[in-house]
Amino acid sequence: MNQEGNDDLSAYMPNEDHSNESSSNAAPQEEQVSPLSHEESALRTEETASFVQRDQTELLWVADKVNRVREEMRKYVIGQSEMIELLLAGIFSNGHILLEGVPGVAKTLSSKALSKVLHIDFSRIQFTPDLMPSDVIGTSVFSMKDSSFNFKKGPVFSNIVLIDEINRAPAKTQAALFEVMEERQITYDGTRYEMSFPFLVIATQNPVEQEGTYNLPEAQLDRFLFKIKLDYPTLDEETLILTRYKEQITAPDLDLIKAVFTADELRKVQTVVEKIIIEDRLIQYIAQIVNKTRNHSKLYLGGSPRASLSILKASKAFAAIRGRDFVTPDDIQFVTIHVLNHRLILTPEAEMEGTHIEEVIREILQTIEVPR
Repeated sequence: MNQEGNDDLSAYMPNEDHSNESSSNAAPQEEQVSPLSHEESALRTEETASFVQRDQTELLWVADKVNRVREEMRKYVIGQSEMIELLLAGIFSNGHILLEGVPGVAKTLSSKALSKVLHIDFSRIQFTPDLMPSDVIGTSVFSMKDSSFNFKKGPVFSNIVLIDEINRAPAKTQAALFEVMEERQITYDGTRYEMSFPFLVIATQNPVEQEGTYNLPEAQLDRFLFKIKLDYPTLDEETLILTRYKEQITAPDLDLIKAVFTADELRKVQTVVEKIIIEDRLIQYIAQIVNKTRNHSKLYLGGSPRASLSILKASKAFAAIRGRDFVTPDDIQFVTIHVLNHRLILTPEAEMEGTHIEEVIREILQTIEVPR
């Protein structure tokens, strides 16, 4: 843990009780101490030291796991380091992720590689215009043996569900995801079916093609923790991609990826993230940011309370990924753009001016005083 982390954490440690200094002319007075005060102080100091040490050990364990995930992902995904961190932050904070980018920038490959890094179940659903809700959540099947209908679970019953081209399915199919993304359960014929832990939806969409696509409902967009926009690789990165695959024609063999996390370890990481410290002034900072989106002249729709909670959870996850047991304003500012960029709607006038959502978010961040 760096020195900065220790300084910030000292604010949460018990302070020693110092008596007021007497004037230089006054005779020193004997300090009145209760018989158990020294023993209690020593006990509290020992407990605090063990608490800090335990947190450091957990954070070192998380950092080691994160580095191993990066190594495995980089064997197949060149560049996109920010995307890898955001994917991990989504998993650590128990949030769904929307990947947006033009065809061929490794959206699907990244999702499949991530599923291999995690030793958990994986399923893929290719969304098409003729896809029905029953193709996602499941349907009743008549059994000839006992002359009854039994529920057959659909592909959404998995740990990581990759929904490819999510914006190609109509509204009725999109609505089938509302309950499972928010409550992590499916209700069918009055019976509730719980999803196993962990449950994460990673969806991809193409922002360029318009024919045969449907805009996602705002209620569904709000259920995604992040929308990660993927850009083209740089010249050096694309050269490295060509060099790596210059002697390979077939698709990469993802079965060679080594699993890093199990389901129990992911639960442990989420417990570590929950213990990350965030000060009240930073909570107020998050509230000010989201409140500003609801009163901005260029925004027709601002962020919801779910957006505030998403910023809170994501910033704590990023602090853990970066090896800190406390949240900084930089963590909040970094995740805010990815948390809000799919939740806000521009006014028609702002759209006609060519304004981008990211520009408005950065403007809001610049107008609010950063806590020190």
